[in-house]
Amino acid sequence: MYHAIVFFPLIGALIAGLFGRFIGARMSELVTTGCLAFAALLSWGAFFLVTGDGRAETVPVAQWFTAGDLVVDWAFKVDTLTAVMLVVVTSVSTLVHLYSIGYMHEDPHRPRFFAYLSLFTFAMLMLVTADNLVQMFFGWEGVGLASYLLIGFWYEKPSANAAAMKAFIVNRVGDFGFSLGIFLVFVLTGSVGFDAIFAKAPELKDATFHFLGHDWHALTLACLLLFMGAMGKSAQFLLHTWLPDAMEGPTPVSALIHAATMVTAGVFMVARLSPLFELAPTALTVVTVIGGITAFFAATVGLVQNDIKRVIAYSTCSQLGYMFVGLGVGAYATGVFHLFTHAFFKALLFLGAGSVIHAMHHEQDMRNMGGLRRYIPFTTAMMTIGTIALIGFPFTSGYYSKDAIIEAAYMSDRPGHVLAFLATVIAALMTSFYSWRLFFLTFEGPQRWVAHGAHGHDDHAHAAHDHVHAATAHEADGAPGHHEGVAHDDHGHDVEPASHSAVEHHDHAPLTPHESPLVMTIPLAILAFGALFAGLIFKERFIGHDMDKFWGNALPHGSGNDIMHKIHDAPGWVAASPFVMLVLGFLLAFWMYLRRPDLPHRLAESQPILYRFLLNKWYFDEIYDRIFVRPAKNFGLFLWKEGDGRVIDGLGPDGISARVVDITRGVVRLQTGYVYHYAFVMLVGVAGLITWYLVSGVPGGTH
Repeated sequence: MYHAIVFFPLIGALIAGLFGRFIGARMSELVTTGCLAFAALLSWGAFFLVTGDGRAETVPVAQWFTAGDLVVDWAFKVDTLTAVMLVVVTSVSTLVHLYSIGYMHEDPHRPRFFAYLSLFTFAMLMLVTADNLVQMFFGWEGVGLASYLLIGFWYEKPSANAAAMKAFIVNRVGDFGFSLGIFLVFVLTGSVGFDAIFAKAPELKDATFHFLGHDWHALTLACLLLFMGAMGKSAQFLLHTWLPDAMEGPTPVSALIHAATMVTAGVFMVARLSPLFELAPTALTVVTVIGGITAFFAATVGLVQNDIKRVIAYSTCSQLGYMFVGLGVGAYATGVFHLFTHAFFKALLFLGAGSVIHAMHHEQDMRNMGGLRRYIPFTTAMMTIGTIALIGFPFTSGYYSKDAIIEAAYMSDRPGHVLAFLATVIAALMTSFYSWRLFFLTFEGPQRWVAHGAHGHDDHAHAAHDHVHAATAHEADGAPGHHEGVAHDDHGHDVEPASHSAVEHHDHAPLTPHESPLVMTIPLAILAFGALFAGLIFKERFIGHDMDKFWGNALPHGSGNDIMHKIHDAPGWVAASPFVMLVLGFLLAFWMYLRRPDLPHRLAESQPILYRFLLNKWYFDEIYDRIFVRPAKNFGLFLWKEGDGRVIDGLGPDGISARVVDITRGVVRLQTGYVYHYAFVMLVGVAGLITWYLVSGVPGGTH
């Protein structure tokens, strides 16, 4: 069964990728979606089978390789944590495949797209079923490769290519630390298999390792290096810059990357290696602090973004911070539970946003929307469900998992827990605000799309309407005018204009938005059910009375369980704080965007520096460009022009060939074709030979 779960997506990817041009786009869609649906059904069966008694087993696949003391077998580690991830990955991926049939129906390269989607899912399944660090790294890098292919799927767009490269390169930074961590774990334990590592780890509790001239606590160093990989893959603070740019890919890709697969890989890795992290409390403090900062930072940036997908992307970044806070304070079950519930409502929000973009003929700027509730009521209802689940409205899935993390952060006694608690509570307020801001700008208020609907949404097609756009945008979002010094592009928009997808240029788009087809709305309905009820159905198993039986040995006992029990003793004001924050966020957004739509504009005008700071994402891209990108480019240019061109080629092949040419040109001049020239050379030669003969003496004679 587990072999089928993992390899059916690969089979679908190979069929669509290798034979897509022969079997056609429709058959490629059906084959890949069918393979994923079958894997999802098996995953749910495995979930109830494994979690019924919390048992664990290892399923051998093949012998991989042996290199000295390093023995790596290919095997599946099946326990509750694996079962949870299998369900999340295959279920969301199946619905994304189904949704993509409708969303991508106009794209001529559908076989390639569906092959990439299935390949992505296979890599993620390899990661979550890994029995050892090497197999996990294989899946880890496979996910990175597939994400590069998917983000850059519309490779005709320079922005898509740049976003794909950015995601790949930023992840390499984290992966470098991850690989060093794997090496160090092997040096310390002599193994890369999880069971052997966890058995050996207690003996290393006080071990040190000499690195960079210092003696470090060995497990702390190893865990920090491993977490560096998680920071890249899960877009944590400092290594988060690739995540918003990944929106350049098609919307189904955004849902797959940001809901269930790539970004949760880091969370899963820390949870899987939690027996190591338990022995490295300093590393857990770092996880807690980074998670709290990420939750706060991403929420602040989400407050002012105008692209509907970017708002949800920063929401993902923020929610990942929540997950790491749960892991960092030792409440591992809460972090994984939030991963589980988040997959449903975040996939719902992304696919709902895709339905909006589809209805608006590929417009993504919320400033050009408004009043859509009357035209796409089903999508509006689905986005409402996703929004209330994200903000943690009582009895939705986000309510149970997010509130548990906040309470765990408060009740923990680990260093950094106060910062994490404050950051997550404040982030809850901002999450509610930007979520309702998105909803009100998109579905409520005046229609701001009529002015340019008949002209399509090519950037150049509506250039004549820039002034109309700018006026409505400033009314809706509060963007300061030109006189306030806010940076604008050539069309008069703010420096963070909405990106337009590459399939999107329809010169004669209809004026009226329309509801999406059934193949797109059915996945929304299924995800909405999960967003509403997944928390209620599974809370007792994940974090309640049945937790010990459910998790078995998949997550550490001890301090983790202690904090899980302390959650129930949290003060009433702590338990109530997320609800208070979501109400405040709703009221603030309602007041600013429905009752007093002039307030955002006035507020942005009064605080232009803060507005620009948030709109430009704390200027991290600009800082990294100045510190890393430009020096690297300049250094590379210097090595190319001076080092390679002038020195290596100049003294090497180019220089030698040039000298050969010079010599041959000189020799060629001797070949004049005149007999007296040759006779003269012969006489010179004879004279030289006689001279040599006289000077050196006659052989056998005397000097």
